[in-house]
Amino acid sequence: MEFHDILGTTGVGFIVVMYVMLQTERIDPGRMAFSIFNAVGSILILISLAYEFNFSAVLIEGVWLIVSIYGLWRAWRKRRAAG
Repeated sequence: MEFHDILGTTGVGFIVVMYVMLQTERIDPGRMAFSIFNAVGSILILISLAYEFNFSAVLIEGVWLIVSIYGLWRAWRKRRAAG
């Protein structure tokens, strides 16, 4: 296993753990941590895909990253409004 494979696998772990936590109601999807871990997971997977390109995987991870960034922005706005 090469370094980029380890990064990608770590990214998958982040995303899967967050999804399990969401499904078991152990994390609120509105929390910044949820979106941060999903974004970091996507970035790590995208880095690994730069070494072994797969268009479909890049597409889904790119969308996952964009959605995670949107979630971060919403959480930040909500936190800022609450004062």
